Amino acid sequence: MRFVILNIVLLLSVGLFAQKENKYIRKGNKLYAEENYKDAEVDYMKALEENPGSNKGQFNLGDALYKQESYEDAAKIFNNQAELLSEKQERSEAYYNLGNSLLKAKKYPESIEAYKKALRNDPKNMDAKYNMEYAKKKLEQQQQQNKDDKNKDDKKDDKNKDKNKDKNKDKNKKDQDKKDQDKKDQDKKDQDKKDQQKQDQEKQQQKDQKDQQGKNQDQNKQQQQAQPQQISKKDAQRMLDALKNNEKKTLEKLKLQKMKAGKAKKVEKDW
Repeated sequence: MRFVILNIVLLLSVGLFAQKENKYIRKGNKLYAEENYKDAEVDYMKALEENPGSNKGQFNLGDALYKQESYEDAAKIFNNQAELLSEKQERSEAYYNLGNSLLKAKKYPESIEAYKKALRNDPKNMDAKYNMEYAKKKLEQQQQQNKDDKNKDDKKDDKNKDKNKDKNKDKNKKDQDKKDQDKKDQDKKDQDKKDQQKQDQEKQQQKDQKDQQGKNQDQNKQQQQAQPQQISKKDAQRMLDALKNNEKKTLEKLKLQKMKAGKAKKVEKDW
């Protein structure tokens, strides 16, 4: 009796949990039909709290996430569901939903693998086959786009390199021109300085020469004053003759003056 009672209680508990689970799922489905996917997600989560292994709850939760464009979260739900399902038809649908979620997330290689698993479990799943081919084309386009983008980036890099090269070339030319100009300016300054120094030296030399000439002239004057002039014998004779003539004239003049004086005295005595 105790065993039977326990089984009855257990069955009642399971039935109660199933009722709550179905209640949340029905409520979630109603919200889903009204396109209120966020609130539907909440009810599906509540259903899974009542029964974590609920296939219907997981499937619907994945759909609600997919509708909200939470593709990666939806993919996790469908992937977990597919691994737990034992019935091939249901597993094929779970992998199909997984492929769709990955396709929307632009994870094309992963979506192709999911569609392949869906077809392995159900080769008649034409939707999975069609979507797989579509995913392959998108993958080719993505790879081509990546290749084109890489080529553009490479060209852009080359262009930037050339631009930087030209820029560096121009900069180097400007730097070299500036160096050359600075050197010219410095050479000019140095030459001007040398010319000025040369002019100063020449002026100083001229001044020194004038000073020396002045000194020489002063010395010559001093020497002339200190030493009697040397005259020739002829000049000396002339000077001597001149002196004699002057002396003779002087004597004659004195003699005349005496004679005049004598005559004047006699006149006075006759009076």
